[in-house]
Amino acid sequence: GAKLLLHGLCSNTTVKTLDLKGNNLRTMGAEALGKLLRQNKSIRSLILEWNSLGVWEEGFSFFCQGLGANNVLQRLDLRNNQINHQGAGELAMALKQNASLQELDLRWNNIGLLGGRALLNCLHSNKTLKRLELAGNNVPSDILKAVEQAMNHNQDRQTILNETQNRTYILTKEVLSLKDEKTKQFLDLMDTIDKQREEIVRSGRMSAARASQLQEALDEQHSIMNSLRAKLQMTEAALALSEQKVHNLGELLNATKQEQTSMAERHFTELQQQKQEGADREDKLLRDLSAASDKNLLLRNQVDELEKKCKVQQDQLFQVKQDLTNTTAELKLRAVQAEERLEMEKRRFKQSLEDMESLRLKEVDHMAQHIEASERSMQDRIQRLEAIRIALEEELSRVKAAALTERGQAEEELIKVRNQARLEEQQRLEHLEEKLRLMTESRDEAQNCCLKQKQVVAEAQAKANQLSLHADGLRRRLEELQQDLNSKEEEKVTEVNKVKVELQEQIGHLQAERTAQEGLREKIAALERQLKALSSNHREALLDKESEISMLLEKLRMKEADISRMREEEAQRASFLQNAIMAYVQGSPLGTHGSRK
Repeated sequence: GAKLLLHGLCSNTTVKTLDLKGNNLRTMGAEALGKLLRQNKSIRSLILEWNSLGVWEEGFSFFCQGLGANNVLQRLDLRNNQINHQGAGELAMALKQNASLQELDLRWNNIGLLGGRALLNCLHSNKTLKRLELAGNNVPSDILKAVEQAMNHNQDRQTILNETQNRTYILTKEVLSLKDEKTKQFLDLMDTIDKQREEIVRSGRMSAARASQLQEALDEQHSIMNSLRAKLQMTEAALALSEQKVHNLGELLNATKQEQTSMAERHFTELQQQKQEGADREDKLLRDLSAASDKNLLLRNQVDELEKKCKVQQDQLFQVKQDLTNTTAELKLRAVQAEERLEMEKRRFKQSLEDMESLRLKEVDHMAQHIEASERSMQDRIQRLEAIRIALEEELSRVKAAALTERGQAEEELIKVRNQARLEEQQRLEHLEEKLRLMTESRDEAQNCCLKQKQVVAEAQAKANQLSLHADGLRRRLEELQQDLNSKEEEKVTEVNKVKVELQEQIGHLQAERTAQEGLREKIAALERQLKALSSNHREALLDKESEISMLLEKLRMKEADISRMREEEAQRASFLQNAIMAYVQGSPLGTHGSRK
């Protein structure tokens, strides 16, 4: 019934505690328990009181193997299970592998001195066990005290580990929050910079549109000039119309000037606001750095407190040494009493030896008779084995002859394979030579093509030179024609000077406005450069602060590593002291007496 129940629980994931107290489990039940501990990943507490598992050595060893492979169980109750020192040794081997068990109850068993030592030795490698009950097991008091010290050490170690984990968790949260805040600030800066760029682009588009309008107006004026040249007789009417148009253009230009001045003032105010915002953000970042330095000071204070705790533990070790001196005096008194008991036991042992010698003589006679009968049977077996050996030698001779024939055939096949491989290699070499010949022919053809192309290029260059000479002649003709046209135009210019003077004045006004617009464009470009410089400075400041934060994190890691090293050194010192205590106890008279037993 227990086997079926435990087999069903192997795949269960909801049961947390299992109580099998007083169920008379045997080898099959112990093996099923070992299988359960290997496969189940949910049971945290297992109670096996009053089951006599220690009587079944094979089943209990399988149970211990399963316990060593388990990484979930936290509490195990093995009271009143008749576990001897061998079972305790197997439990110790399991505890060396297990890393989850926290409470183990072994009260009222038969562990004894050897089992207690095995359990004590396993505690050097097991750092998770917090509670180990060994009452009612005939374990000496010094081993019990050492076990208690190991349990206290494990408890202190786990409390320190929990504290360090909590602190690291809090620090990681703070660091992540700082990173999030900085990323948000950086994103806000980038958004503001993007918005400013968009506004600058919009203003550039507006200015470009206005410049295009002005260019259109200029084109219209050029068309008017052409019409005036064609209609010299209608100069008076055309001049009146041009004056009206110039007046309108002047009004438009004044309006554009006012709008440009207002836009420049707006850009200037926006840049001042951005500078103030950048200064405020730099002040905030400086405050964050000061807060981080305060946190570092707090961590240094915590390290000083840990050093004080180490000094207190050293004082406690000194008190333990004083207790050892007191215990040695008590052990000497007990050694005297133990010697008196030894004399009584020696007398009893002599009487038991005499009885054992009489029994031994009787057993020797019985064994001599049994040996004679066995010698006769062995002679019969030897004769049979000789007959079998002769038959096997004949079979070996046959097998050797067959092997020789097979070897000759294999050598012939090898010779054939080698000849075929040589032929194939020759064919491959011939094929490769043909490929090389073809490649050389193709290379020669390519060189010939290159020479032909070079000749064509030279001819094209000669033609290009001829065309350039012809183009120079055409240019000269064009220059002559332009000179003729200029002479004709000079004659007409004298007649239209009056009109040109007025138009040149208007054009001068327009050019002045264009220069003003170019100045505004240059100012806009300078503002864009300043914005880029500010954004680059902000990015560099953010990168510097992130590097400072990484340096602080590395310092924290270094300090945590130093704290862990201090703890490991304390653990090593405690283990050295425990080993020295054990060696001292074993070197005492009572320890030597116990080892003889």
